[in-house]
Amino acid sequence: MTWHAVIGIEVHVQLRTATKMFCSCAIPAEGDLPNSKTCPTCLGLPGALPVPNKAAIEKVLAVGSAIGAAAPATTIWDRKNYFYPDLPKGYQISQLDFPLAAHGSIEVTTSTGTSQVRIRRAHLEEDTARLRHEKGSDGRRSSLIDYNRSGVALLEIVTEPDIRDAETARRYAEELRLLLRTIGAADAEMENGQMRVEANVSIRPSEDAPFGTRTEVKNMNSFRSVEKAIAYEIARQAGILEGGGSVIQETRGWDEGSETTYTMRAKENSHDYRYFPEPDLPPLTITADWLSQIVAAIPEIPSVRRGRYVTQLGLSAYDAAVLVGEPHAAALFEAARSTDATIDVKTLANWVTGEYLRAAHDGAEAPDPAQFAALVGAVSRKDINGTTGKELFAELLNGPFDVRKAIADRGLGQISDQGALRALAAEVLAAHPQAREDWKAGKHQALGFLVGQAMKASKGRGDAAQLGEVIRALLDS
Repeated sequence: MTWHAVIGIEVHVQLRTATKMFCSCAIPAEGDLPNSKTCPTCLGLPGALPVPNKAAIEKVLAVGSAIGAAAPATTIWDRKNYFYPDLPKGYQISQLDFPLAAHGSIEVTTSTGTSQVRIRRAHLEEDTARLRHEKGSDGRRSSLIDYNRSGVALLEIVTEPDIRDAETARRYAEELRLLLRTIGAADAEMENGQMRVEANVSIRPSEDAPFGTRTEVKNMNSFRSVEKAIAYEIARQAGILEGGGSVIQETRGWDEGSETTYTMRAKENSHDYRYFPEPDLPPLTITADWLSQIVAAIPEIPSVRRGRYVTQLGLSAYDAAVLVGEPHAAALFEAARSTDATIDVKTLANWVTGEYLRAAHDGAEAPDPAQFAALVGAVSRKDINGTTGKELFAELLNGPFDVRKAIADRGLGQISDQGALRALAAEVLAAHPQAREDWKAGKHQALGFLVGQAMKASKGRGDAAQLGEVIRALLDS
């Protein structure tokens, strides 16, 4: 049979804040001693009272505006009650009926086209502690609890069941992370546990049939895992139904090694958590002035920037996607353009997505935008050739210097005078008579060899394209 998947995504993201959600404890870092970033509030000790983190609230409101969601005039906090060793209070402060953002959407582009994924809600809550399972000195396995993460501000974003395939689910998660990073709401590094993606998956025989029984899939720690886990779960459910069985509602984990899902526990529903209003926190009023200040500070979001790069700057959809996909690359592109409005944007985009991103991948910091613009401008005007430009770029990564002065002082200007190029070509042909004979014998790779020798003789200053034309003309004469 052909089965139709129905997928909804829940994402938990650690917000980029200095302190936790309801106390003044610093955000833990990798390598911190267990339980060293705690206080009575995040440990759930009797008598400790929560105080909301204003910065976290503002970041969620900014996310809501960026996805076109509505913010309530007043919101309340709720207690989500359940027992688990990593939950110190026996409940989690969250939001149920009045989330900080509701009814938004994100545009997602896949190999088959572009679609809108509706977002049902985005709300704040506190993170749990972390369980560590390891063997003690006696060789017996034990479970330890590190409360450093307890109380960290989490943004939970829940989609409508709009997604129909595993690729779209992955692209949605990638686009959401890009949005969060672009507006400064979160770092959202999946490998560090700062972004956790969970999928609710069901299948049905046709698009107009009722939804099937859904399973929740957890423990997907990369975007590749998101796509593979959902694809596997769709196939697993199809196999059960085609074999005459029934899919049960449960929570399943993703095993990266075997690339399969496995049963974790029965799936809870919202009524299982016995939500009720948090008595220690008053309702929060979101005024129009406060919201407008937050919205005014939001930078250009990825989908809008991609569209502007294509329609206004004339870049290809691919170049626009690569630039916008790396916020630091887009920042360098914008800063370089602002220093020189005449710079060729296609050449600039090529240098940012090529030379700069390669260097950044190796840990290099962004170069000085003004000097970077001067360098790319010199290449695009053919004041210097690409080889010289790359050499200067390597120097620029080590610290700012005056690119124009370096070109003038070192005599790095590109040789494009036809007389000088013909002299270079004639010198190279005289030095390599065998290459001329190879050319006459139909071995056209000889031209590339001769151009390379001419570039070497010019110390990299020759115009390679023009040299090729000149040498070809001499060979054919």
